[in-house]
Amino acid sequence: MKTEGGPPLNLNPEPHAASDRRRLRGGAPIQIGLLGCGTVGGGVLRLLAENSGYLAERAGVPLVVKRVVVRDLEKERVAALDRGVLTTNPEEVVDDPAIDVVVEVMGGETPARALIERAIDRGKGVVTANKLLLAAHGPALLARASARQVDLAFEGAVGGGIPIIRTLRDAFASDWVERVTAILNGTCNYILTRMRDTGASFDAALREAQALGYAEADPSLDVDGHDAAHKLIVLAMLAFGAQVDSADVHTSGIRSIEEADHRYADRFGYTIKHLAIGRDLGDSIELRVHPTLIPKQSVLANVSGVLNAVLLEGRAVGPSLVYGRGAGDLPTAVSVVSDILDVARSIASGVAGMQGRGMSIKPRAVRPLGEIVSRYYLRFAVEDRPGVMGRLAGTLGDAGVSIEQIVQQGPTSSGAAPAGGAAARQPAVDVVLITHDAREGLVRNALDAIAREQFLREPVHLFRIEEP
Repeated sequence: MKTEGGPPLNLNPEPHAASDRRRLRGGAPIQIGLLGCGTVGGGVLRLLAENSGYLAERAGVPLVVKRVVVRDLEKERVAALDRGVLTTNPEEVVDDPAIDVVVEVMGGETPARALIERAIDRGKGVVTANKLLLAAHGPALLARASARQVDLAFEGAVGGGIPIIRTLRDAFASDWVERVTAILNGTCNYILTRMRDTGASFDAALREAQALGYAEADPSLDVDGHDAAHKLIVLAMLAFGAQVDSADVHTSGIRSIEEADHRYADRFGYTIKHLAIGRDLGDSIELRVHPTLIPKQSVLANVSGVLNAVLLEGRAVGPSLVYGRGAGDLPTAVSVVSDILDVARSIASGVAGMQGRGMSIKPRAVRPLGEIVSRYYLRFAVEDRPGVMGRLAGTLGDAGVSIEQIVQQGPTSSGAAPAGGAAARQPAVDVVLITHDAREGLVRNALDAIAREQFLREPVHLFRIEEP
């Protein structure tokens, strides 16, 4: 990928003598070691078993699972697993010279990072679906793999069964990606879809998602936006050649969204989606994850339930949409097994190490949130008395924020009650407005001033508006 500024990580070292692993193998099987056998790992084993003949034809050699690392040897596993290959010792995978490909589906940073590094250092190809690890250490791991001339493949880390990594790495290799707009978390998308379609509260929609297995018992990683942020950082490596710190990516979740926000969004012609947004601005990039209003007729507005979608904007090709199931055992396993096939085929053909060849990843500045320009949806719960709407409009205008549309409706859906001793205060109503394009810092200045007004009953609801 093409980027500017900062010393690049060297992902294109001078070639050196190939290891025995990368020599033509004469039809010898590719031996696989699996680190982890949870939901995704079980799906991987199932696909490898069910499609063994077809995969052998595609790879040119058989693919054989030699060892599977688990925590509990007695736990029930998928029927496709030969329990004789189970072990609790990961060294039996990463240190076994007979194993060609290490597949990491255990998740987390520790011990996954150290095990992947050891596997790379021992000349093994690596396949991982670990978005957290890649977001934190992806550039360094890719550089390490390139230096050893082995493959590090990670299609399953973003979008489940959606082939977005291959699309960026291969299909867009001759173009310049200018923008990424994506729905990357199925839990958030399901909850927002149910809130919009049924009028359910966030809490009720979350409970439904948990009952169906779409949300974890502790859903924080999903509903607070961190899962999508990790995935956006991985996409930014390929789309913008960017090495960034996760702390620089503005991340907010969906807990603050209320039923009223869906109703007002619909009234203005929008729907609410939790989006991951990236833009290449030349001297910097824009990376942010947050709830967003998008036009009801846009393609992303119609991505519902647990589905994911990534909308790419190429300088030459224009818009391109990749869409499908973004989570679950088999969708993610499809991506992982596809990576296994690619890595195995490279090893068998004597051309290992091509996955990261040609990638240039550099540190890039992320534009501060206060400097972005957007339109905004603002909902205020205020006292129903003369002059309030004028004060709101005047304060925004004084800060340089122009109003495009404004409506008042009451009483507030949240039933905001007067603060202590306020029995004589007027009932609260909703004032909802849409701004013209404005710099976020100016909007925040206006909201800080409005927050000091006595007529304001509860914190403002702010959502950015995008036109993907």
